[in-house]
Amino acid sequence: MQEPDKEEYYSTLEYPEKIPEAVAPTPNDPPWSSPIAVGTWVSSVLLIVILPTLFLLPYAMTLNPPIVESSALVEFAKTDPTAVLLQILSIFPAHILTLVLAWLVVTRFRTFSFRKMLGWESGGISWWYYPAILIGFLAIAAAVSSFAPEQDNDLLRILRSSRSAVYIVAFLATFTAPLVEEIVYRGVLYSAFQRSVGVPAAFCLVTFLFALVHVPQYYPSYSTIFLLVLLSVSLTALRVKSKNLLPCIILHTLFNGFQSVILIIEPFLAKPDASPLPALIKQLLK
Repeated sequence: MQEPDKEEYYSTLEYPEKIPEAVAPTPNDPPWSSPIAVGTWVSSVLLIVILPTLFLLPYAMTLNPPIVESSALVEFAKTDPTAVLLQILSIFPAHILTLVLAWLVVTRFRTFSFRKMLGWESGGISWWYYPAILIGFLAIAAAVSSFAPEQDNDLLRILRSSRSAVYIVAFLATFTAPLVEEIVYRGVLYSAFQRSVGVPAAFCLVTFLFALVHVPQYYPSYSTIFLLVLLSVSLTALRVKSKNLLPCIILHTLFNGFQSVILIIEPFLAKPDASPLPALIKQLLK
């Protein structure tokens, strides 16, 4: 007997709470397809790309003379402190819109529970996993930095632009970026991929896509990109082991939160030219 098309079945439900257990969706058998997952990811990337420009253009047009030439606008966006702040602030609405889109996809327009479809349980991950993974990652980062110091990149230039930029980046990195990124990558993308192409391929695809969108921000610092890939591998491995998204969100939040504290206190350290941790671990935003 041929197994029924689950997605078609879900779309015909009038009372989703009465779904038979045999066909009920789970985090590893979600009610959305891989094409929809990829569309969600593409939309999240476009929001991060487009909204900073929409925030920046009105400010550039108020200057005397207004900046309209594309190459001048690009340079202005990188060097003017107010322009940098406006672009960082645009990440807030980008994250909110991404969450709304992900919620619609995951719940299938309020048909299913958002938390149940993503996996909001520990999945057998004990509390000590988190500090152990974090300490191990920082040890590797310290070793990498001793052989390949971080090269200058766009994120470091943003952080140097003003202390206000540092505080906003730290807030985003701790309170919005981990949630949004994990829902998109280890939630929507991985859940759909592992069903359609299998766990190994899904693992590689999610790791690649996560690194891909961050590379422009850290290029040409190859050591930073290596650590970024390592972070994605760690988070995706946690998703595979736990079969839940919550442990990934917790680890990502702890990781970014720790770095945010270092960013904020760095100017007050005894040796301003020597951070207690390598700059390579400052992986903060999309």
